[in-house]
Order: sequence, then structure tokens, then C-alpha cells
Amino acid sequence: MTDVVLPCLNEAAALADLLARMPAGYRPIIADNGSTDGSPAVARRSGARVVQISQRGYGAAVHAGVLAAEPVDGVVCVMDADGSFDPADLPRVAGPVRAGEADLACGRRRPVSARAWPAHARIGNAILAHRVRRATGLPVHDIAPVRAFRREALLALDLRDRRFGYPLELLLSAARAGWRVRELDVPYHPRAAGTRSKVTGTVRGTLRTIHDMRAVLAR
Repeated sequence: MTDVVLPCLNEAAALADLLARMPAGYRPIIADNGSTDGSPAVARRSGARVVQISQRGYGAAVHAGVLAAEPVDGVVCVMDADGSFDPADLPRVAGPVRAGEADLACGRRRPVSARAWPAHARIGNAILAHRVRRATGLPVHDIAPVRAFRREALLALDLRDRRFGYPLELLLSAARAGWRVRELDVPYHPRAAGTRSKVTGTVRGTLRTIHDMRAVLAR
């Protein structure tokens, strides 16, 4: 059994369909970051475990979800809860880690339409990914929001960022630790109707994320 951490803030409109499509052998953990739209109730009705996180921030939600995970195979996946990824792709992302071929597998977003990934967010992501490649040599082109790793190894990295800098800190720390990192293409869909991205939904959200990630780079 592989656990899947889904950081969540007001994703009720996406959760029922998303959780219904979770593949066999993948157990969802909703890491709820203060939703006010009934997301925890929707998740529980769908049979998912819900972990409530009082500290706000993407990194805080992911970290709490990983702490709560108890994967039988030791592997944890992280995936956005907004419907932009298909859970059917999780076995392909987790495969290299489960097979012992990689320590970290990252999904490289391949948008299925222009609406899936606004230009301002795509450009910001490309700039940061280029800096990571140049600084670390890691073969990554996306600061990936879908990934797989072994729980105990991830916790041993002792990641500290609790905001949107968390995925970038993970890549930099993985490089320092000598992790084998594999990047795989994954389709990236428009978010479910009725949900809004905290990152790509507005230019302000994207700028806030870039600010958090630049702070990680500066450290």
C-alpha cells in the first residue's frame, strides 16, 4: 500500500471525483489546511483519511501529511487535490521509487490545453527549474507538484520550509544528499470547475510562490 498526500485548501468541488479515481493500492490522505468549503466532509464521505493542519502553508500541509502516512511499502506520493492530475498516473510516477531505481520521482507537467497552465506561472516555473539544473545538475524541468519518495528518507532530509518554497527545498536537499532523481512526463489538466489555484490562479499567487522559492535559493 502506497500513501498519497493531497494538500488541500477549499477543493470540495474536485475531491469526490478525484478520490473515486484513486487506483487500487493507493491510499489517500487529505492534508487539510483550513478549508471553509466542506472539503474535509467530502473527503471523509469518499473514504479518505483527513488530517487537519492549523499552520497555513503548502509545505506545512505536505509535511503533516507525510508524518501521518503509514505506507506498507514505505513509499509516499504527493499530488495536488484540485483535479489537475489524474490519479491513474500515480503508479507510473511511484514506479521508479518502488523498484529502487530512483530516490525521488517527479512529474513534469505537460499541459493538455493552454488553459491548464497560464503563461505567467509556466514562465516562472521554467526560470526556477533552470536555476535548479544549473546549481545542482539535477535533470529537472519542473518544480513538480506531483512526486514520489520513501517516507523515512524524506523525513531524514529535515526540510524546514512550510510555505510554497517546500518543493524547491526538496529538490535542493535531495541533490545535496546525492539522491537519484527521475523526472517523468505527466498530463496536466485544467483544474476542476469551482476550484481556484493558490499559485497559478493569479499573478499575485505566482509572484508569492516565486518569492518563497527565491528565499529558499538564497538560503
